[in-house]
Amino acid sequence: MSDESEAWEFPKGAQPKQEGAGFDLDRALSSVLSLRSEIPSDAFSAATLGSERAGNGVVIGADGLVLTIGYLITEAASVWLVSAAGAATPAHVVGYDQATGFGLVQALGRLDVPVIELGSSEDSQVGDEVIVAGEGGRAHALTARIVSKREFAGYWEYLLDEAIFTAPPHPSWGGAALIGGDGALWGIGSLLVQEAEGPGHRSGQTQDGNMFVPIDLLPPILDDLVRFGKVDRPPRPWLGLFATEAEGALVVAGLASGAPAARADLRVGDVVLKVAGAPITDLAEMFRRIWLLGTAGTLIPLTISRDGAEFTVAVESADRNAFLKSPGLH
Repeated sequence: MSDESEAWEFPKGAQPKQEGAGFDLDRALSSVLSLRSEIPSDAFSAATLGSERAGNGVVIGADGLVLTIGYLITEAASVWLVSAAGAATPAHVVGYDQATGFGLVQALGRLDVPVIELGSSEDSQVGDEVIVAGEGGRAHALTARIVSKREFAGYWEYLLDEAIFTAPPHPSWGGAALIGGDGALWGIGSLLVQEAEGPGHRSGQTQDGNMFVPIDLLPPILDDLVRFGKVDRPPRPWLGLFATEAEGALVVAGLASGAPAARADLRVGDVVLKVAGAPITDLAEMFRRIWLLGTAGTLIPLTISRDGAEFTVAVESADRNAFLKSPGLH
């Protein structure tokens, strides 16, 4: 997650230009707002994500509905939106979805900025020129290219079947807009990554870039998020186990305090060998096998290697949202 500074701007040569664009560039860029949130210090996510978060949001509704990345607003007690013109308005959290990573906030005042059209990330292709836009117009917008589209697994028990990766990287990636050649929104910024082209790319070199959540994941869940603040689906089993891939093994790198994995006495340095008796070799495989076992509350049998000994422990999974503070009411 990044913190914006008004003192910087991209070199003119890196900024997008109206020439050759088939849409109104400045209008599209002005739909991106600065988003800042404050989270109670005792919130579950404060220890890992901080109590003050800053990034971007994109106006997708004429009524002031703003799309962002969920970690910016998780457990937020207050949210402020600021336009490129400097107009500030408070907002409240509408909802967020742990599976996709999307979050929604509703402006409580008039924004006076245009709504960006939702495009189709399915139309995006590797090699396409795109715009990665943070709040601030052209000065904070970067001409980039899609360098890969592939599966992404995050250590916080997060998995996308296909994420979009761009390069060069934008320094204010959280909630940034990925704008396609049609001027529509193709994705929402989530991460800075070191292997934008993917592990094992033929160049043999890593390339810094950004990861985006594809916009096509939004329409199927948008109505639920607006109406209920969450998606009407059974919650996945969550362990609170932060694992990393190291030399072909899945190693426990951290544990969420008070979460199921910590209560089951898993420890940093443990190696996860199997889920329900099935050998696993990567994060994506581990998450899929855990989620196939049932919904939140399901017992998850993990085979663990620790100090040369191998044993199995049954972790009683939980609903991640049960550990989080509900959004503040306005």
